[in-house]
Amino acid sequence: MATITLPPELLRIDVHSLVKRYHRHPVLNQLSLTINSGDFCLLVGDNGAGKTTLLRILAGLVRPSQGAATLCGADALSNPLVRREIGYVGHQPMVYQDLSAYENLLHSARLYQLENSEERISQALQALGLAAQQHQPVRALSRGLLQRLSLARATLHQPSILLFDEPYTSLDQEAAGFLDRSLQNWHRPERIILLAAHRPQRLLSLASHVAWLKDGRIDAHIPVSALAGSPELNNYLREVT
Repeated sequence: MATITLPPELLRIDVHSLVKRYHRHPVLNQLSLTINSGDFCLLVGDNGAGKTTLLRILAGLVRPSQGAATLCGADALSNPLVRREIGYVGHQPMVYQDLSAYENLLHSARLYQLENSEERISQALQALGLAAQQHQPVRALSRGLLQRLSLARATLHQPSILLFDEPYTSLDQEAAGFLDRSLQNWHRPERIILLAAHRPQRLLSLASHVAWLKDGRIDAHIPVSALAGSPELNNYLREVT
């Protein structure tokens, strides 16, 4: 199946009055947020602020208690065409431990019915530095290599919306630099990147916007270039470095 490029006016994330409760406790409370085509938005906030919950709702993995979250104008939970436009990297790698890196990517390629799958897999393995380990069982890979495989899986089908939840976790310096360069390559006008980062300073030179999740809501959502005009958010970003 060929990759479809969405027109910019359709490629957007819209969240309106979103509520998510766990055991009657609201983790997200009337949260609203809009992210447009071409944006690379850093989602920041304290541990437990709800960043993971928001990303899992957008990825179609969790149902909200109230409100609406749409991607490209539709709900990812109920629309397979929208789910196809999503690449998601969460805290779990979402790969098969007994398969090799190559076999995991081949499985993903078949799920998405990708054309030129062998070429795409080869390019992904090379781009993310996995070519030498491509035939090793995933269970034998280091945490850093496993994270690279998770990134390869999430981007193999060239999705329009990339959702990353703390992708730098457990990466060594070399792997983190590799991810920096990959994010720079993935940031394009026809794509949205939403990345949750507890320590976001290293990404401020790459991102276009910052959204601050605080008390269950988006307290600020501004361009990186405007951070000087938001002293509270600027101070917060310095404190979490």
